[in-house]
Amino acid sequence: MGLHSTHDEGGLSTLPRLTTTVPKEYVHRACVAEVFLTGCTGQEDQRFSLTGQWPRAHTLFNRSDGRGHDPLQVAETFRQAGMFLAHAELGVPLTHQFVMWNLSYTTYQQHLGIALSPTDFELDARCAEITWRRGMAASLRLELAIVRDGVLAAHGAGTFSTVPPAVYQRLRTNRKPAPDDAFDLTTSRVPLDPAVVGRTSPADVVLTATDSPTRWLLTPDLTHPILFDHAGDHLPGMVLLEGGRQAACAALAPQGLIPSSATTEFVRYAELDRPCWMDVVRVSPESGGMTTVQVAAHQDGETVFTSTITGPAC
Repeated sequence: MGLHSTHDEGGLSTLPRLTTTVPKEYVHRACVAEVFLTGCTGQEDQRFSLTGQWPRAHTLFNRSDGRGHDPLQVAETFRQAGMFLAHAELGVPLTHQFVMWNLSYTTYQQHLGIALSPTDFELDARCAEITWRRGMAASLRLELAIVRDGVLAAHGAGTFSTVPPAVYQRLRTNRKPAPDDAFDLTTSRVPLDPAVVGRTSPADVVLTATDSPTRWLLTPDLTHPILFDHAGDHLPGMVLLEGGRQAACAALAPQGLIPSSATTEFVRYAELDRPCWMDVVRVSPESGGMTTVQVAAHQDGETVFTSTITGPAC
């Protein structure tokens, strides 16, 4: 009969509550399709039960073989959970910025396969080590676990701070000025062969070759619809994570690496107007066919990011 007859009987309020995403603004996304969380229920002791869904065919967060969800989708889901809980449950206004200090995740690849329907999951979150300021969380540590069909699919933790607009503006205004010969990220972009970095599309490649076999220039496409979903004045943390994964794959070429677990530290902002170098520091074979790769990003001679990535070859 359509919505008109339902409206006559009481309007849209009579319709049953169905699945929706959480507000995109709460996870700092511009596109609703990039919101992976669908709901939240509060528990005791700053614990929360969230629900979410991953699409079967995400344009970025699928493994290159198309058979599984990319582990970095777990990292992005954890990032969204932190922002959502800060805004929705811990009093942080939508105008505040976030500084992610560290993020770790461990995934279980056998539980990240892509099935015949989208992947619904539950996400258990515990907010720990909260520093309160004026009734809102100024910093906290999150402990997270993703459960799919009753089985643990991933777990991890992250620490971040929330920054009021005036403080953020002051931080960014006082940043080190760009040199006279300012770096142009767009014209410096000569992406590597996607197969070398575990990708299928040149648009998803964020690295450009240098004279060193263990160093690459971080040159993401600034118009990328997912990595740059919304405007910003520095390179997003997810771009650094993607750059680290791609550097690990490039170091192991012609084999690649599935980044099934990673421990990452974010030291400082990565600026858009100067070169950011992605360096592979160490490659260590592990038992069971696993490999660990240590990656660091440097800018202006200073470390901006370090990540230790472990996974099987692909």
